[in-house]
Amino acid sequence: WCYLGLEAEMPEPGDYLTTFIGDRSVVVNRAEDGTLHGFINRCAHRGSTIVRDTHGSAKEHVCIYHHWTYDLKGNLIGVPFERGVAGHGGMPQSFRKEDHGLTMIRVESYKGAMFGSVHPGVEPLYDYLDAPIRDYLDRFLGKPIEILGYMRQRMPSNWKLYWENV
Repeated sequence: WCYLGLEAEMPEPGDYLTTFIGDRSVVVNRAEDGTLHGFINRCAHRGSTIVRDTHGSAKEHVCIYHHWTYDLKGNLIGVPFERGVAGHGGMPQSFRKEDHGLTMIRVESYKGAMFGSVHPGVEPLYDYLDAPIRDYLDRFLGKPIEILGYMRQRMPSNWKLYWENV
């Protein structure tokens, strides 16, 4: 399980954030029914990055390369010219959108802290965290969280050079 962010960062349906699991860019969404969903941030068609902003709100996600469109749960819902134009081109008759969704990640939340895994069979988050960590999170995340802002800094160096010398 890898930490992804806080539910407070995406309180409304359609809200999303992008982050990383290792070196893989991932998107976490709050679907219209309020559930959390995550997927690898790569289009199922040609592997282009789908979501380029760090956070925001959207009704759907559209790949800028060929405009394949995905819902907030990562399901493919639109392909331009799927049946071609004037009888030419398009996808084969055997093409099924439900076979071409995004690569899902498993997302679970504990006390508003979201965690994700690329392994669908990973043990439940509650069991993984175990009692000492859950006790800490219970104390730390015991009150409602308000997001005040973000700080990002990019610099070509070892991360320790900056943070260890503050």
